[in-house]
Amino acid sequence: MNDPLIIAGKAYHSRLLVGTGKYKDFAQTREAIEASGAEIVTVAIRRTNIGQEPGQPSLLDYLPPSKYTLLPNTAGCYTAEDAVRTLRLARELLDGHDLVKLEVLGDAQTLFPDMPQTLAAAETLVKDGFKVMVYCADDPIQAKRLEEIGCVAVMPLASLIGSGMGILNPWNLRLIIDNAKVPVLVDAGVGTASDAAIAMELGCDGVLMNTAIAGAQDPVLMASAMKKAVEAGREAFRAGRMPRKLYSASPSSPTGGLIGKA
Repeated sequence: MNDPLIIAGKAYHSRLLVGTGKYKDFAQTREAIEASGAEIVTVAIRRTNIGQEPGQPSLLDYLPPSKYTLLPNTAGCYTAEDAVRTLRLARELLDGHDLVKLEVLGDAQTLFPDMPQTLAAAETLVKDGFKVMVYCADDPIQAKRLEEIGCVAVMPLASLIGSGMGILNPWNLRLIIDNAKVPVLVDAGVGTASDAAIAMELGCDGVLMNTAIAGAQDPVLMASAMKKAVEAGREAFRAGRMPRKLYSASPSSPTGGLIGKA
């Protein structure tokens, strides 16, 4: 772990965070997440049983908190009040767990974040002792405000949730990354491995995804591909790419000592 991802003071080896929804069953969920190498897994409290439905199959039987860091999220919430209530319930169900993912949606069709409601919920949750990772628009000003409120990570969308359109505005992401003092993770819009690699090459600290894996024809194989893409993208970012040289070719082999040249 010579290059760990640090979130809320804890180090993680994997920079890939994976959701637990949309798989055919809990067994496939576990298999895909194992293949991804993810250590942090998100759980939609309103849609997934983690104990609030006694007698029903529980995700915790397949992804135990002893092995994974669970990240309860507020998927399906459209007001700050609903989001805060949902995460307080999650804290009770998970014995005081305080690392959470906040998302407050503004539109049921696009699932674009409602930023005023997101800011309000973030402020309440931080004051209530939660460590908040927050889904937000790719707006550098809003991202900075969330950081100033006390969020432990900001997670701008690359494109709409579930769209698979990839990174539509890399320039805004770079502005957020360059000005942030907390981890920046792309959340939403990744469709395939190259999208994840590009996000990491831009300098993102990690990538969070669900549909890109669960919606693939072979989710387990795609999870493995995403693991490799995130690792490769991070290594490329750390290595520093060669400069772009418009209209300026440069041979990769030495030119000195060529036959016929002095």
